[in-house]
Amino acid sequence: MEFLTANELSILRWVHILAMVYWLGGEWGVFQTSYHVTNPALSLEERRRHMETAYRIDILARTGIVLLLPLGLHMGKLYGFVPILEGAGVWWMWLFFAVWLAMTWTAFIKRETDIGIKVTRAEELLRYPLIAVLFLVAFMAWGGTGPVETGPGNLWYPAKIGLYAFALCIGLFLRLVMRRWTVRFRKLAEGPDAAEEAALAREIGQARISAYIYWITIASVCFLGAVKPF
Repeated sequence: MEFLTANELSILRWVHILAMVYWLGGEWGVFQTSYHVTNPALSLEERRRHMETAYRIDILARTGIVLLLPLGLHMGKLYGFVPILEGAGVWWMWLFFAVWLAMTWTAFIKRETDIGIKVTRAEELLRYPLIAVLFLVAFMAWGGTGPVETGPGNLWYPAKIGLYAFALCIGLFLRLVMRRWTVRFRKLAEGPDAAEEAALAREIGQARISAYIYWITIASVCFLGAVKPF
């Protein structure tokens, strides 16, 4: 039994690392592509091609960020931090995140349609209560209560949950910017529009500042998981 648990933990850790790599690398790819998407000197068709590239890169980052939480919770169960997931609890947890991941991929596949935009908005709405719950769980764990059981030497785990929730907040804003790209390019396809171009420039400027904070947060999550400093 211990051998199976050790293998299970090793596999989960491996996938967890892959998800983190795709999350961090994907966000960098979208960041660089955004310079071309918002460049008014390029033709609209050229900018659309760059936007398509950004979406194809971003879906890997989105997949990574969605998978990180259930992987982390599953490992937390094996460590004994999340006893609420014992038994059938872990399967219900994975079912919830499978639905979330399905919404993420549906929004990507249908991104140029009204259905895709609606699914994206629904996925964004899902994040609000999830973020609130994660912050609450992290705060309670630091106080020694709640569903996550930690103590001296294990406080890195709720800290990691809190940082992940903060990263979701930033990601929510960046997802909003990308969703607006689709809507704004529909309007730009009808003809030059100075207001839409100005809005693109303003939003991408805000997104780039958020991206720097995002990378620092992701690096901090990696540090806590790897070093476990407290």
